[in-house]
Amino acid sequence: MIRASHHSILFPFFRNYVLWKMKRSLARTEIIGNVQDKGKAVLWIANHMSWWDGIWVLSLNGKTFRRKFHFMMLEEQLQKNWFFQFTGGFSVKKGTRSVLQSLNYAAELLQNPQNMVLMFPQGEIQSMHQRKFSFEKGIEKILQKAPKEVQVIFHVNFVDYLSQSKPTLFQYLTEYKGGTSHYEMEEAYNRFYRECLTAQSAKSS
Repeated sequence: MIRASHHSILFPFFRNYVLWKMKRSLARTEIIGNVQDKGKAVLWIANHMSWWDGIWVLSLNGKTFRRKFHFMMLEEQLQKNWFFQFTGGFSVKKGTRSVLQSLNYAAELLQNPQNMVLMFPQGEIQSMHQRKFSFEKGIEKILQKAPKEVQVIFHVNFVDYLSQSKPTLFQYLTEYKGGTSHYEMEEAYNRFYRECLTAQSAKSS
C-alpha cells in the first residue's frame, strides 16, 4: 500500500498550478447547498466523471472546510501518476489483502479532525450521465473504525455550457446524517443525486 504525503514543495506547486488551470477552463463555479463546518474530520463522497473531480474538491475544500486533503486512488493509477502520492493520494488495490490496510489507513486519517478523505464510490471515471451509484463495503468499514464524530459530505458535480463558450461547474453539497451501512449510504447518495439532477435539468440561460 502507498501512503499519502504532502511534499513541502511539490504539493503547493501542484495545488496552485491545477487551481490556476481550473479557473482558466471554467466560466464560473456555482456551489449549491449549505454545509456547516463542525470542526470534525471529513469523509467526502463524490461522483467521478472526469480527471478534474479531485481538483474540484481540492478547490472547494480550500473555500469551505480547509482540511488536510487526502484521497483514495487505485494503486495501479497511483503508480502511473506517482506525483499524486505527494499531494495527498494513497492507494487501494482491489482483490488483495492490502485492501484492509488501505481501509484502516483511511480510518486512521479520520482520527484527526484536521483531515479530510475523498472517496469516489464508482471506483473509476464514468460518464456524467451515470444515473445509479453502487457503494462497496469499504466505506462502511472505514466509518465503523473511524470516530463517530466524522462529518460525511455528499457531493455531486455537473458541468453545463448553457449559453457560454466555457462550461460552468455546478457543485451540489449536503451533509449525510444517516447510518453507516453502505446500503443506507448508497440509497441516500442516489436519492441526493436524483434531486441534484432534477434541479440541474431545470437550469437555463
